[in-house]
Amino acid sequence: MRRYEVDVPIHHEADQDRRGLHVFTGRAAGPGEALAAAHRAYDRAVQYVSAGLPAPDGSRDGWAARGLRPDWVLDWHKATTKAWVNPNSLM
Repeated sequence: MRRYEVDVPIHHEADQDRRGLHVFTGRAAGPGEALAAAHRAYDRAVQYVSAGLPAPDGSRDGWAARGLRPDWVLDWHKATTKAWVNPNSLM
């Protein structure tokens, strides 16, 4: 399986001008599977945090969600998926 990066645009729910990007990485068989795995990791992390528990570290394929911001909304319909390139290997 290949490592993928899923970039999900985010915005602040009260101030639409505040925008950013939440980045997920992990292993998947293809882009569609990567997007689904990122979404599952996010949903799982939200469930844990909502219950007062720390977000899980991830699964065997590496997908996890960190840095959750309760006042921010992820725009999953605008997410992009690409093969991940290790920036440290570019030198």
